[in-house]
Amino acid sequence: QVQLVESGGGVVQPGGSLRLSCLAPGSIFRLNTMGWYRQAPGKQREFVAAVTYSSYTRYIDSVKGRFTISRDNAKNMVYLQMNSLKPEDTAVYFCNQVATSFAAWGPGTQVTVSS
Repeated sequence: QVQLVESGGGVVQPGGSLRLSCLAPGSIFRLNTMGWYRQAPGKQREFVAAVTYSSYTRYIDSVKGRFTISRDNAKNMVYLQMNSLKPEDTAVYFCNQVATSFAAWGPGTQVTVSS
């Protein structure tokens, strides 16, 4: 079964930065809008940011100006540059297509923002 693979998480202090990466199978990545999602402890998974094949982007209000989503269509990669991290950004981060149905979720990557 093809799988999304996220990486780049870690533990950072408030105000720090991380860059997340996602390798997506071509069957999922090709021509699809791709997104980053996150799930904090005890909460539902939520949408964070999306990027179209042509690199148009959108974000939830709480990350605008701090996070930047991008993609490399030649490598089937999606990235999330996260700056000025806050404790409330702590979560497991996942990537997936932005569509009426999701592909199988990958394992995600843990981001912990703590002093």
